[in-house]
Amino acid sequence: MNILVLNWQDRLNPQAGGAEMHLHEVFGRLASRGHQVTLLVSGWREGTARAELDGMDVHRTGSRFTFNMAGPSYYRRRLAHRDYDVMVEDLNKVPLLAPIWARHRLVLLVHHLFGVTAFQEASATVAAVTWLLERPLGRLYRRVPTMAVSRSTARDLGERGLPEDEIAVIPNGVDMARFRAATPEDRFETPTILYLGRLKRYKRVDLPIRAVAQLRAEGFPVRMIVAGTGDHGAELRKLRDELGLSPDDVDFRGFVDEAEKVELFRRTWLHVLTSPKEGWGITNLEAAACGTPTVASDSPGLRDSVVDGETGYLVRHGDVAALAGRIRRVVTDPALRDALGHGALQFARRFTWDRAADQTEDFLRRAARAT
Repeated sequence: MNILVLNWQDRLNPQAGGAEMHLHEVFGRLASRGHQVTLLVSGWREGTARAELDGMDVHRTGSRFTFNMAGPSYYRRRLAHRDYDVMVEDLNKVPLLAPIWARHRLVLLVHHLFGVTAFQEASATVAAVTWLLERPLGRLYRRVPTMAVSRSTARDLGERGLPEDEIAVIPNGVDMARFRAATPEDRFETPTILYLGRLKRYKRVDLPIRAVAQLRAEGFPVRMIVAGTGDHGAELRKLRDELGLSPDDVDFRGFVDEAEKVELFRRTWLHVLTSPKEGWGITNLEAAACGTPTVASDSPGLRDSVVDGETGYLVRHGDVAALAGRIRRVVTDPALRDALGHGALQFARRFTWDRAADQTEDFLRRAARAT
């Protein structure tokens, strides 16, 4: 097939996250199988306008905040005349409204939508625009073949007017060769929990930091590693100081490369992710592949990637006392921690990127053949 994929960013973009990982793991595999894959994405100051990446032809235009206008314009000028079998709008939070301007057979791939959670991250103006852009989803995309990365996202789309029973749920995968199961000897000596991801306000990294403060006030010597960068980092460091925690108590590591990322998942005792909403929560699966359980908010997406009581625990979002209680229970009970880690490892083995690519390939073939 000849496939065009629209996404806000490619994996080299400094703002890239889980959606971009999915993009390259899945469509890079399709390119390696002989399909022609073209990416139309936003650019950044140091990024080149054209690139070949993971076997895909990358076209960059506009910026993170102008791509919704620059992308369609570039498509009309440079790509609309090409013979694509299928065009994929890879939607992560903000739709590009491709049914209005696309000239090729369209497929929708959805990670997650912001909804009202946009107001927890962006300015009131940007949040309002994001919320408004999501409003016509049900009307514009109702007849567009749709894939979602989790049942939670499919349910969200159904509530917005898309036919939920027709949405194909194709979960993310994990590289089991790279994220290897840890042994007890691999772990830090001190009870250590990990947050790994972007430091954005809506990720609510403040919640586990507050839980650590509560546990240490109770005399329990847990510490936390925060790995990642983002515009909320300064506020989180300020919170750490205000709570009377030291850099040893909450260690901000900044950006970590892939090798250190795997090492952290294998060495920490517990992974935490307390967003109010995710498409899936890919770090939950990466931790699981290392035999590391997760305590997460009981929120859309996260309840798909954590099996409560089997691979970790889900707690009511925003409940610091409940979060602290679950953290303490897991790190103080070796038998429980081992059982959850084993359950997490078995759960992770069900999800591979090859499987996700196979299912995506089948879906796109059916969409391309449809009349």
